[in-house]
Amino acid sequence: MKNTYVPRLFDKTLNFLLTCMGAVLVSGPKGCGKSTTCSRFAKEIIDLTDEIASANIIKLATLSPSKFLKNRKKPLLIDEWQVISFIWNNIKLECDKSTSFGNFILTGSVNSANTKNEPISRHTGSMRIVKKVMRTMSLIESKESNGLVSLSNLKENKFNIVRCEKTLEDYSYYICRGGWPLSLSFDDEKAALFQAKAFYASLVSEDMFSLKDLKIDKNEQKARNFFRSYARNISSQCSDSVIIEDFLNEENSFANETFLKYMEAARRLYIIDELEAWNPNLRSKIAIRSKNTRHFFDPSIGACALGLTPSSLFKGMNTFGLLFEDLVIRDLRVYADVLDAKIYHYRDRYDNEIDAVIVFDDGNYGLIEIKLGTEEEINNAAKKLLKLKSNIFDNDKEASFLLVITAKDLAYQREDGVYVAPLATLTY
Repeated sequence: MKNTYVPRLFDKTLNFLLTCMGAVLVSGPKGCGKSTTCSRFAKEIIDLTDEIASANIIKLATLSPSKFLKNRKKPLLIDEWQVISFIWNNIKLECDKSTSFGNFILTGSVNSANTKNEPISRHTGSMRIVKKVMRTMSLIESKESNGLVSLSNLKENKFNIVRCEKTLEDYSYYICRGGWPLSLSFDDEKAALFQAKAFYASLVSEDMFSLKDLKIDKNEQKARNFFRSYARNISSQCSDSVIIEDFLNEENSFANETFLKYMEAARRLYIIDELEAWNPNLRSKIAIRSKNTRHFFDPSIGACALGLTPSSLFKGMNTFGLLFEDLVIRDLRVYADVLDAKIYHYRDRYDNEIDAVIVFDDGNYGLIEIKLGTEEEINNAAKKLLKLKSNIFDNDKEASFLLVITAKDLAYQREDGVYVAPLATLTY
């Protein structure tokens, strides 16, 4: 087992934010590397992950928040800060009084909104505390993308033909293993794959029932059925009713209220990470459908929910394609975070649809389709991108680039101008 720290793209983001903000709140799923990464920037660490060991710390913070924060080395890291989320306003006040930046780093794997620990009047933290989501590792971070096709370079029309040695077998493994940093510590593939299984087992047996304010009755089988139903509808804009109906096929009795609680818990635990719809400033009055695209924070969650292995993925190529899209969206979001860009999807009332739209901070954007990569799929995807560019996006700014992301072995530009690139060639 390897113990070497694997550099993260988030390192650069966190380093910058500590130079210009009083505090940084880093949230994300358990096991994505928040504590390990943030501890490298901290001069003092308060670890609240162990309830028993941290009992005295919590008592002091409860009785006297100001004394609890006094004379600490900065940056001070409070790991799993939501345990004492009532301290938020005190951290904001400490940032107000300080003449320096980078005073606090807060990490949390649970969104503490609406919990009993919240103060009656919680300050937004605006201009003092910035919130950032840390995700599981992208393929460029795990050194499984060669990084020869840059999204920022595509925006500037800079591109070279490159090859990629990754195969469908590689991508099936990446989907099932996920981007959990601990999985990279193992040379043995079975041990690496087990990390995602262990995460999922904890999720459905304990974590989903840990949000006391939601009052979800502990029922592991029902939790498994919920995630299986959600995973069956991955990478789609299906309504809640579709997932509920699928859930009902698994459950003899099920209340709509229960479904909403499961969805809320999955959001607050950073398990589902749905892609919002893009609404460009169109001259033509086209109705934009605003339903989110269903996605997990990491594709391995969906693979575990469906009981899939790298080899069994090949028995259902449609499911393989949907989970591949989930993998691509994860990586695009990681790269977009570095670029201060955003990832959306697009669909209008005529069912014209784009899998992903990357919108850069300068207003430029790229349109992206995601396909495993048969020639027919690539041709159809390119035609769709070209049609939407010319007929739909009739605004002041044309798309900077059109891109089809595949699982093939070659990155190239088609005669019609559309780029085609394997996922394992991409970087920010």
